[in-house]
Amino acid sequence: MRRFLIVIEKAGDNFSAYSPDLPGCVATGSTREDTEKNMYEAIEMHVKGLREDNLPIPESTSFAEFVAVP
Repeated sequence: MRRFLIVIEKAGDNFSAYSPDLPGCVATGSTREDTEKNMYEAIEMHVKGLREDNLPIPESTSFAEFVAVP
């Protein structure tokens, strides 16, 4: 099982998402939940395509952290 960080951003009236470890793998949705689901499916399809093309699946090296600023 692989884990990939995804970043979800508010984009006007909808949301968009991407994974820093999977360039070009993106998704959108009308809600945050829809976007997360769509991104999960996009990552599944992306990884399947990499396997079919006998390309390496990148290791996840990204991480995220909140920083509190007074």
